Amino acid sequence: MKSMESYISKTVQTIPPSGIRKFFDLVSQSEGVISLGVGEPDFVTPWHIREACVYSLEKGYTMYTSNSGLPELREEIALYEKRKIGVDYDPVNGILITVGVSEALDIALRALLEPGDEVLIPEPCFVSYAPGTELAYGKAVAVETFDQDEYRLRPDCLEAKITPRSKVLILAYPNNPTGGIMKHQDLQALVDIIIKNDLLVLSDEIYSELTYEGKHVSIASFPGMKDRTLVMDGFSKAFAMTGWRIGYVCGHPDLVGAMNKIHQYTIMCAPIMGQKAAIEALRNGEDQMRKMVDDYNYRRKLIVTGLREIGLQCFEPKGAFYCFPSIKTTGLSSEEFCERLLFEEQVAVVPGNAFGNSGEGFVRCCYAASISNIDQALERMSRLVQRHR
Repeated sequence: MKSMESYISKTVQTIPPSGIRKFFDLVSQSEGVISLGVGEPDFVTPWHIREACVYSLEKGYTMYTSNSGLPELREEIALYEKRKIGVDYDPVNGILITVGVSEALDIALRALLEPGDEVLIPEPCFVSYAPGTELAYGKAVAVETFDQDEYRLRPDCLEAKITPRSKVLILAYPNNPTGGIMKHQDLQALVDIIIKNDLLVLSDEIYSELTYEGKHVSIASFPGMKDRTLVMDGFSKAFAMTGWRIGYVCGHPDLVGAMNKIHQYTIMCAPIMGQKAAIEALRNGEDQMRKMVDDYNYRRKLIVTGLREIGLQCFEPKGAFYCFPSIKTTGLSSEEFCERLLFEEQVAVVPGNAFGNSGEGFVRCCYAASISNIDQALERMSRLVQRHR
């Protein structure tokens, strides 16, 4: 018999493991570690949302839904997106309920790409974008963003990477890992480039409610952009529902329908109990969500001040719940810094190069953690920085 490795797809063999999960696994093997690593709310899903799930089980809602998801949920999402970004979506044919935004991204790339098509990905970026592109037989093309620009995507940087094979642009703002956002004028500067080059946009807006300065703006709201944009969102971050795995995509019915073909053969439907809970979140969850966002905002200011006080330059994030300080003054690489911080001081953060080559020299710290843990983590991090200044 041949070696097991010889049976595995070459594409899969060349994809590196997630840099986030590598450190998550190390944390799970260690005691007493303060984790600022995994991007997950430290709040439990609000009780009224959990209760809606419990009630749905008591009522016997344990069956499949339609592939697209519960009609009531899609109707609520259409109303929610109209309120939030000012765009009308058809709840029947223009919205698909997925197993988190992760599935939405995966099936969008598979539905859109032919082998060799290029996907433009602003970096630093979430770890799954480039591997997801490769798994769909596309080519991931990094477009660097910079600390001095507050990690906004610059039009000149985008244009420089466009070729005749460019087909898709992934926009993920507020951004993971940097906390950067794109304001109205920033997105407006991209619209003509996108239309001129006939690009489609995958807009990952999972952190849209976690915008601390002004209101979130979606590129789908600009003239000419609704039909060429797939808006992806979900309940994990804003409603503290990470484990429920309920996401969705909104867009042109032809594009959503193509995604649904893959969805129906691979997933069938998202769990009905989670969909019932998501309906309750949209109908009655805004007050609780706002309280969580206020708490994140306080912690945001706390951790940025603390990082600067210990000597690490740090852009003040405008969204999500991450900060992305530079550790270049220590003389350590991102991975060396994170490994030493974990093993010497028992604090877990994620190396910046997990989010693309442009993340080298930085680390991602998640401030969806208790204030006491943030304070202790900063104290321990200060000791490491002083030793390597």
